[in-house]
Amino acid sequence: MWYNGLLDLSPWAVAGVTLLLTHVTILSVTIYLHRYSAHRALELHPAVQHFFRFWLWLTTGMNTREWTAIHRKHHAKCETEEDPHSPVIKGLGEVLRRGAELYREEAKNQQTLQVYGKNCPTDWLERRVYSRYPLGGITLMAIIDLALFGVLGMTVWAVQMMWIPVWAAGVVNGLGHAVGYRNFECRDAATNLVPWGVLIGGEELHNNHHTYPNSAKLSARKWEFDIGWFWIRVLAAVRLAKVQRVAPVAHRVQGKAALDMDTAMAILNNRFQIMAQYRRQVIAPLVRLELARADQSMRHRFRRAKRLLARETSLLDAQHQQRIQGMLEHSQALKVIYEKRLALVQIWAETRSNGQDMLAAIKAWVHEAETSGIQALHDFAAQLKTYSLRPAGA
Repeated sequence: MWYNGLLDLSPWAVAGVTLLLTHVTILSVTIYLHRYSAHRALELHPAVQHFFRFWLWLTTGMNTREWTAIHRKHHAKCETEEDPHSPVIKGLGEVLRRGAELYREEAKNQQTLQVYGKNCPTDWLERRVYSRYPLGGITLMAIIDLALFGVLGMTVWAVQMMWIPVWAAGVVNGLGHAVGYRNFECRDAATNLVPWGVLIGGEELHNNHHTYPNSAKLSARKWEFDIGWFWIRVLAAVRLAKVQRVAPVAHRVQGKAALDMDTAMAILNNRFQIMAQYRRQVIAPLVRLELARADQSMRHRFRRAKRLLARETSLLDAQHQQRIQGMLEHSQALKVIYEKRLALVQIWAETRSNGQDMLAAIKAWVHEAETSGIQALHDFAAQLKTYSLRPAGA
């Protein structure tokens, strides 16, 4: 019958096809718009690029240059008044409710497009079709859905139209800067969300991405799954994609005990992973020790201590700073490891442009850590010496 459409599928089959169609849409965003266009973390075959452009025109009406420019500006101005969609500035509720509207408002800012929208498609199809008729694609998609699925086609179309505004503009841009866990202490509030990877293509690993924005792979820990990376590997296997960059690998050479320039550059290159290890290997055991020593009346001082003592300092509010100060006054050991953490971060901030100064500062830091009398800090300092830009035997 006509109301079942040309495919005459059952409602459950239509639901399955809808999920498949929305998956193609999120892949178009994460692989083409995000990892390729905005960050150039990979190269895509021209045919694949155009397929993604065409599909996005059908399912979102989004323009490559606008999306790319807005996202690049988000990274450049993250968590400031100029960030197009920061929940830290605008409020989580505002970004969750009006994420798509915030995108459209920023897309009208010609300065944003001029400054951040370089190296995007300007061919005839982009000028005469995709950019000129942004509603043409989604109208055509509605006709196609009606023809294929009948009356249920309008539901399919509605889900397709809401997929990116809800998951990308709302969940990733909103919750991805407000709740979740952090592998790395990057300078903004980006977090990782689980377990929505299948639905949003790996974009839920937002903290990983903000730490290494030019990496084509968003997962960092063994148990994290980036389905976008899976499809990139598939495209690469058939020579339709080429990975340009991924996050650096922290090489360690067992038995290496000399701090040299190779070590210093490797430490700089892998500083976010190293600070994550500092949290696990130094801060966490010291916090557990203090909790074991503290009586019941003092345990409240160490609530969320591991997270606070490892937190990026620019993200700490007055209440957090007051709680940290209370912990440090109570424990000399925590005071030492916290100050040593800040000192290590300061080395990278102040000496990264001068290799010799950085090497000298790291040597001084390691010496102080080894003579601190804190075993976890001593062991971590010894581990720093083993880092290398090259794997063992290379």
